[in-house]
Amino acid sequence: MGRSQQEFRARLERDVLDHEVIRANPYTAWFKNGEFNIAQARAFLVQFSVFSNQFLVAQLQKVLNAETVEEMHASKEILANEIGVGFRGGRGADALLGSTLGSVEGGTFHFSAAHFELLTRMARQFGLEFADLGKRRFGTGATLHFCDELVRLYGHEDYQVAAAASWAIENWAAAGFWDELVEGWHRYARRTRRETFDVGFFTWHARIEANHAQHTSDELAEILADHYIDRDRFVAHANLMLDAVLVFWRGLDVQRVAIAKEESINAKAS
Repeated sequence: MGRSQQEFRARLERDVLDHEVIRANPYTAWFKNGEFNIAQARAFLVQFSVFSNQFLVAQLQKVLNAETVEEMHASKEILANEIGVGFRGGRGADALLGSTLGSVEGGTFHFSAAHFELLTRMARQFGLEFADLGKRRFGTGATLHFCDELVRLYGHEDYQVAAAASWAIENWAAAGFWDELVEGWHRYARRTRRETFDVGFFTWHARIEANHAQHTSDELAEILADHYIDRDRFVAHANLMLDAVLVFWRGLDVQRVAIAKEESINAKAS
């Protein structure tokens, strides 16, 4: 890596990865304590399912707008894995989901390995069915803003804009919020004495996001090597993407407080 690339990556660390949604996520800081109730858990799962399902639209747009075969392949890796093709080439592979490392090249497709289907199985434990999840009509304004910004930025026809948003999204996803969610689910299960509790969607993502981030890092290296990059513009669009992520989490934070207040009022009334 040349000096110029090293300086740019250092700038990204300083000017993008210090974003509030990465260093001080208001919702996951609360969630990891596992003190949420059933209504709050259901509300979270519905909103997360909308994001998870609608993300496929943005990822497909990113594939379609790639400027080189290599860029298209990097985007297809993520899309194919999202819809149920396991990675091959790493150690510790799961029989259904594949490996957390490697490539989808030669991987096996399973309907039940699709990330959204993993989430629906998790949500059934809270009385939510497939028909209750993933559709835009179930999204709050904050969730839909995030989904729409994913399509606008992450799936932008200017691949440099898309690459900036992609780099931001994948590095946010690899920065630890999945671990906070997993910790929260485990604490909730212990507190509510659930002997069997499927959190596979969240534990698998906590393991696999490092591979997604690696694909995005490789993609960034390709872009820096093969294209002129307006670095100020790249930083600006990466931050715009993270601003939208923060709107999503703040929306969940507002929603969980409103649920708690409503349940308190109902308890007093009864």
